[in-house]
Amino acid sequence: MARSKSSAEWLREHVEDIYVQKAQQDGYRTRASYKLIELDEKDQLIKPGMTIIDLGSAPGGWSQVVSRKLQGNGVIIASDILPMDPIVDVNFIQGDFTEESVFEELMGIVNGRPVDLVISDMAPNMSGQASIDQPGSMYLVELALDMARQVLKPNGQFVAKVFQGDGFDEYIKEVRNSFSKVFIRKPKASRARSREVYVVGKGFRA
Repeated sequence: MARSKSSAEWLREHVEDIYVQKAQQDGYRTRASYKLIELDEKDQLIKPGMTIIDLGSAPGGWSQVVSRKLQGNGVIIASDILPMDPIVDVNFIQGDFTEESVFEELMGIVNGRPVDLVISDMAPNMSGQASIDQPGSMYLVELALDMARQVLKPNGQFVAKVFQGDGFDEYIKEVRNSFSKVFIRKPKASRARSREVYVVGKGFRA
C-alpha cells in the first residue's frame, strides 16, 4: 500500500531528526529522553537517593534517564498501561494506575518512603481532532497531578507534559496551588509545531 504524503513526510522527518539519531547513538529508546535530560539540567530535578515515580513510562525513555542518573542509588517506579521492556533498577507495573489494585501495587513498592519526584510524559492516542484530543490529554495530566498530590513529600517535585489549549490555564493555576514555584518549559527536543510544553512544579505544599 502506498504511504500517504503526510506519513511519508513524517517518516522522512523522523529518520532525519537529530534527536532520533542521538537516541540511537546513546542507547535511549526514544527521542523523548532528551526532553527530560534538558529539564533536569535546567531545574536540577534528579539526584541520587531519590524515590521517583514515572507515569506513562513506556517505552521507557524517561526511566532510562532516571536510571542512569541515580546509578543504583534510589528507587524508580514506572507504570504504564502498555508493556515495557525491563530497565536496570526500574520497578515496572503494567496497568492503569487509577485502578485501586495497580495503585496499591505501586504504593507497595514505595513502602512508606517519601516520594521526591513524580514525572509524567503521558499523552492519549491522538486522533487529530482537537475537540477529542485536548480533553483526553487534560484528563491524563490531571490524573498525574492527583497522583503527585497523594504521594509527594513536602517540597517534592513534579514534571508533566501538557498540551496548550482548552483547560491549560486552569490546569496551571491548579499546579500553582500545590507548588511554590511553577515553570513552563519547551525543551529543544520538543518539536516546534507541537502544542506540548512541560510544567515543572517545585516545592510541593503537602
